[in-house]
Amino acid sequence: MTEQKKLKAHVRDRMARTGESYTTAHRNVAHISGVVPGYPGFGSFEHRPSTLARRLLAQVGVDVDEPMACGLGGGVGFLYSIFEYKAADHPLLTIVAQHHPMPWLEAVTTHLGIVHDVQHSSGAKVALRKLDDALTHGRAAQLQVARDHLPWHTGVDPMEAAEPYAVVVAGVDGGDYLVDDVPGGPWRIGAEDLGAAWAAHRKGRFEITTLAPPTGRVDVPQAVRGALTLTADHLTGPVLGHAFDVNFGLSGMAKLSAELREPRRKSGWRARFGEPAAFGYAMSRLAECLTTAYTAPAGTRPLYARFLAEAAALLEDQRLKEAAAAFAASGDRWQAVVDLAGAAAGAEAGAAALAATFDAIADHVDAAAAHESEGVSAIRAALT
Repeated sequence: MTEQKKLKAHVRDRMARTGESYTTAHRNVAHISGVVPGYPGFGSFEHRPSTLARRLLAQVGVDVDEPMACGLGGGVGFLYSIFEYKAADHPLLTIVAQHHPMPWLEAVTTHLGIVHDVQHSSGAKVALRKLDDALTHGRAAQLQVARDHLPWHTGVDPMEAAEPYAVVVAGVDGGDYLVDDVPGGPWRIGAEDLGAAWAAHRKGRFEITTLAPPTGRVDVPQAVRGALTLTADHLTGPVLGHAFDVNFGLSGMAKLSAELREPRRKSGWRARFGEPAAFGYAMSRLAECLTTAYTAPAGTRPLYARFLAEAAALLEDQRLKEAAAAFAASGDRWQAVVDLAGAAAGAEAGAAALAATFDAIADHVDAAAAHESEGVSAIRAALT
């Protein structure tokens, strides 16, 4: 009720300033606490892609909680990759612990059978006009941008800067677009800066995604079954259908463990990250990749375990409770990796201590993989 009173006060203020009717002012105004008419609000996130998806779903009348949005997006996955560039002082590490590579909102809406409308434009002016039209009709829009071009993001990892980054533009206020992205929003950005961030990511250049209200009943149990199948299949592979699949799922975990333990080859972490600066980077980046970068805390596993518990009740199958326990146990192991890496990041480590740290991390990776293999088996048993 308090938020509604604030909203009405801002609507009246806008009417006085602009001469707009109540209906027009109500549609256009967004007050400073982050309430946009028709959009369910800004605020905290556990898993950013799932939160953005559930807010877009809520705007078209589909109510799911964050664990359900996480599971419907594919939930957990694993991608392990290291790239080396001459210009970089050390190899660049990325671990994607959430489901990958299908775009999150696309996965959620596909499983639910909800139409997501994707528009493309050749330039910023046309794209911004289409965005304004969507917002005028009460439809928030998801855009793919270059994260390092958003003024509220600093120190973006080069690997992340090259990846598509989804944000939701939920409204307009005083000439600024109101962006739902990370906690602390709504984030304000002018048309010129938004256009630059939008243009900088070439693959999603000027793409606008909005949702249409469902035309009939949404079959959530069927959506859950489809999402469970996708997650199980991609954890065990193949994902892309070519040689890079060795880096995905349980295979990717096995590769990570082997390279952590490798004592001599150039592919091993002792060779790649043995120097102090490289070691500090690897430990910091590992902790980041399992906490915030392309994931929720502890590699998204605790959140996915909550989804599995909901799925067990929804589908009335106790085997999904077993899967939930397995992924919760896996989350404990990934959190242990985060704790180890975080403690080691600022420490000076000799060769013996460095090797011991890598071996200890590998032990947790192996244990996590074993739990996830059990979880996948329980999911598949529930689906048969």
